Amino acid sequence: MKHILTWLVLAATIITANAHPKVKPGIEVLRENNFETLKGKRVGLITNPTGVDNSLRSTIDILHESPEVNLVALFAPEHGVRGDIPAGQKVTSTTDKATGVKVYSLYGATRKPTAEMLKDIDVLVYDIQDNGCRSYTFISTMGLAMEQCARLGKEFVVLDRPNPLGGRKTEGPVTEPDCISFVSQYPIPYIYGLTPGELARLLYEEKMLSTDNPLKLTVIPMKGWNRDMRFSDTGLPWVLPSPHIPSPETAVFYPATGIAGELDYLSIGVGYTMPFRTFAATWIDGSKLADNLNALQLSGIAFRPISYKPYYGFGKGLNLNGVEMYVTDFDKAELTLVQFYVMQELARMYPAHKAAAGADPKRFGMFDKVCGSKSVRRDFFKNHRVEDIEKLWHKDLPVFEKTKHKYHIY
Repeated sequence: MKHILTWLVLAATIITANAHPKVKPGIEVLRENNFETLKGKRVGLITNPTGVDNSLRSTIDILHESPEVNLVALFAPEHGVRGDIPAGQKVTSTTDKATGVKVYSLYGATRKPTAEMLKDIDVLVYDIQDNGCRSYTFISTMGLAMEQCARLGKEFVVLDRPNPLGGRKTEGPVTEPDCISFVSQYPIPYIYGLTPGELARLLYEEKMLSTDNPLKLTVIPMKGWNRDMRFSDTGLPWVLPSPHIPSPETAVFYPATGIAGELDYLSIGVGYTMPFRTFAATWIDGSKLADNLNALQLSGIAFRPISYKPYYGFGKGLNLNGVEMYVTDFDKAELTLVQFYVMQELARMYPAHKAAAGADPKRFGMFDKVCGSKSVRRDFFKNHRVEDIEKLWHKDLPVFEKTKHKYHIY
């Protein structure tokens, strides 16, 4: 009985905490203002399941049910507006069953809204929870939609949401021109330390959009968020933005492992219960690798040995050994270089399996695009030493830091 009572007290505490969140996302602020920004306009909405209020009500349904809003179209990014499309699979245009509103695909034949899609729309609204990394495709969708709205004279509104990596951390090189792609659409660092609304302002004001046309851009800011907040501090419910980001904690590990995952020679936990938290393969001695990595004394990072058998994807059905990564001090940890230190130690321990030899060359192009620079791979693959790429990895951050501060809302 004592344990049951303890559980009930904990459950009540959790429910109470969530009933009074510290942060109100843009959709709630818009609603509090009686949808003033959208009144008398034909509205299109780019969103997915992460577009919710603190009661988990979808932004789609909130706008559709409001007598103040004329929602005429939905626009689907990767995974679809209701999150029912697997990663990487094309999204088709359809009709939303719940509302009867037309859904246009932005992850299929086109990745930007066409003039035909926007002809009956006055304002395009964006409401998606991002993960704070350049390679996550939602910010590419946002930027391309902004470009089209500028070209066609349509308004663009961002309903702001937290950056789960906070508002201070920046890491990685700015994307070079020959690596611009849907996973690195704009010249910003890999971790950019801005909310979607702040990033939208930067993209427009710094002329990163591929048009010189003026854009009427409005950001509906959050209430209660500050730059030092992790997602767990906000009180907001987490809705997975893609299948392998089931928790805000996973968003922290994504930038530390996802780049190495592009080489397809290691498991990074995708296909098992720990996506983006591991480095493993059949040929690794996890205990030795953990010892070697911990000996590096990487700030804010620790490792432990792990063994597992993936259910799908890389290493499916095989017994893999390696390490699980822990972030012990988020502020001190340099997340994006962790995977390069892992590849460095693996190359030293197992020369026959170093990344340059063990990786699939067909994956080099995607690796370069995600890094934002072809030089990273070329320089690192020479000797598999992090010191060979550190200067390149950090070179753009001082200038970007000064630039980003101009667009801070919080």
